[in-house]
Amino acid sequence: MVSLQTPVCDFGKPAVDFSLPGTDGKVWTLEDCRGKKGLLVMFICNHCPYVKAVLDRLVRDTRELHELGVNSVAIMSNDPHQYEEDSFENMQKIAREKDFPFPYLLDATQEVAKAYGAVCTPDFFGYNADLQLQYRGRLAVPGAPGRQPQGGRTEDARRDLFEAMKHVAETGKGPEVQIPSMGCSIKWLGE
Repeated sequence: MVSLQTPVCDFGKPAVDFSLPGTDGKVWTLEDCRGKKGLLVMFICNHCPYVKAVLDRLVRDTRELHELGVNSVAIMSNDPHQYEEDSFENMQKIAREKDFPFPYLLDATQEVAKAYGAVCTPDFFGYNADLQLQYRGRLAVPGAPGRQPQGGRTEDARRDLFEAMKHVAETGKGPEVQIPSMGCSIKWLGE
């Protein structure tokens, strides 16, 4: 497992269009996913301990963001030949088990991850209503995978992503200070 941090937010950069198959059997585009007040594009996978450690909070936060007019979409771009746990069938299984409130899409060619500049899982891209990038940071105060976050219990962790996207929904702008997300490197084809 190679741990990486995301680059700083490139404020105003437009969201990249895509057309990807979802675990629900539908093909999703950027326009299908967008919310009235914004869109959260998340690069995640099934096997990454960083993703596993935050998945329940991610489901909670995306449900609450939806109520604020911010939709979410998760994209899996890893090479599933390197990690069977990231297969499309396992994507479908985890989406059902966790009752994902967002589409979970397969980026089999990895073109979408490259177009967004995604580097790790999880990697978050928060857009305003005009689909301009306003957030590229962490979900919450981190702890090591499987451990409690700094400051105590998981449910008490500061919700950086949620608070940032709530601010985006209300103002159209993300916070000036953002702390990078950290996670496992994307498993690129042929590596």
